[in-house]
Amino acid sequence: MEFKDYYQTLGVDKSASPDEVKKAYRKLARKYHPDVSKEANADTRMKEVNEAYAVLSDPEKRVAYDQLGSGYRAGQEFQPPPDWDAGFEFSGADAGDASDFFANLFGHVGRGKHARSYQMRGEDHHAKILIDLADAYHGMVRPLTLQAAQIDARGQVVTKERTLNVKIPKGVKEGQHIRLSGQGGPGVGGAAPGDLYLEVHFKPNPRYRVEGRDVYEKTPVAPWEAAIGATIEVPTPGGKVQVTVPAGSQSGRKLRLKGRGIPGDPPGDFYLVLDVVLPPATSERGRQIYETMAREMAFDPRREMGS
Repeated sequence: MEFKDYYQTLGVDKSASPDEVKKAYRKLARKYHPDVSKEANADTRMKEVNEAYAVLSDPEKRVAYDQLGSGYRAGQEFQPPPDWDAGFEFSGADAGDASDFFANLFGHVGRGKHARSYQMRGEDHHAKILIDLADAYHGMVRPLTLQAAQIDARGQVVTKERTLNVKIPKGVKEGQHIRLSGQGGPGVGGAAPGDLYLEVHFKPNPRYRVEGRDVYEKTPVAPWEAAIGATIEVPTPGGKVQVTVPAGSQSGRKLRLKGRGIPGDPPGDFYLVLDVVLPPATSERGRQIYETMAREMAFDPRREMGS
């Protein structure tokens, strides 16, 4: 079954108001009505125009058509979803004139006062949410403001803003989805609304790098702390920790803190990546200390490079 673009048939935009839809219909009816038209295909075109108007002039049918037809173009192969349940009366096109497309969407259950009311579950919506890495460690409730296009009672497309308080679960990972039941698109005919799925991403932070549940933090240490060893205090998303820097450490060495990554079952690990930072020789005393080191330590960092 081919998808019919009713907006294209009437020559209107998808955001067209009911008045614009009616105006376009009347213009085409004057052009193709068999009693007055001299067009060779007037009868066929008039049936198409009637059918398009029967859908787009009815707010409930229009919402159903928009939800089912999102992503389709005229002429593409189309099949209603298996759980599709419709029971509209024909309007502007009787059973003989309606296309298979129209009949499958709006008339295959029944007609008249015994027809079942049309229902369709709302669409699921998807969005991204940026959180702090600390939120994944402790869990948090964060406000989230969303803008969504909706069709009002007059059939017009409007943008509405809403704010939700989102519970960030402890242990959430990058790329994980948080499902908010019933916060997606509204249902039609009393059907349940869709769900909202939030894809979690961590806010960029130059201090941390995250891989799954493992977290890496670049940790500056003084030359003497790296050379002779030291116990240092390091802030992490889970709180401050005391860490022993082994003597003889170099920049790039990783110190693993087991189980101190993002919580989970099992939790990730936290890695301190050491970065030896030299103090500046901006004072006379500082220069003297560096000169003494140069004389007495006889250290050549390029010795292994050869000639």
